[in-house]
Amino acid sequence: MQRDPDNNQRDGGMSPDGSYDDFASAMQDVQPLSKGKQTFAPPQRPSADDAEARRRAAEEFQSEEDASNFLTLGEVKARDPLEVLEWRQDGIQLAVFDKLRKGGYDIARELDLHQRTVKEARSDVYQLINQAHTNNWRCVLISHGKGLRSATPAKLKSYVAHWLAQHPLVLAYASAQRNRGGVGSVYALIKKSAASREENRERFGQKSDLMGGRD
Repeated sequence: MQRDPDNNQRDGGMSPDGSYDDFASAMQDVQPLSKGKQTFAPPQRPSADDAEARRRAAEEFQSEEDASNFLTLGEVKARDPLEVLEWRQDGIQLAVFDKLRKGGYDIARELDLHQRTVKEARSDVYQLINQAHTNNWRCVLISHGKGLRSATPAKLKSYVAHWLAQHPLVLAYASAQRNRGGVGSVYALIKKSAASREENRERFGQKSDLMGGRD
């Protein structure tokens, strides 16, 4: 009577070529590995001291910025929500100012002040102007809104107009073209850094500031 070789293997018998018994003999001293459980330490929550230290550091940073920020938080001249804003420093050529008003300069950065408080906007504008000067961003766009439905109409607009004229690095500003926000936004022309002015002099063969020349 023939036996099914598969049944032999399932019953623990020898396969016709003896391979099953050889394998079992070779594996008899092998111990199964324990799978175990991989554990991870839970992330440590910052201590109360660490949290307090970070809070103080943030407050100190803000205090340092406030100390250097000279833009006013006091009363400023009230502007009409639909007023066209225009201002330039003495000595700024009319051709340059006209180019600014017409949106002729590439806008390097845009700042949106909608939903910002006056104090927050003051910090934002101050940082933008300083960054623009450092990075040679010639023209920036600030969206202050019209403030038609505000409790104090055109409040942010009034402060932005004052701040830009107050900051010595701003050469001129003008309300934007309609497609860039119109009277709810303003272009600001930023003074070039000393390095940028020196580069322009070298390009056009002018006398350097370092040799006593004037801008």
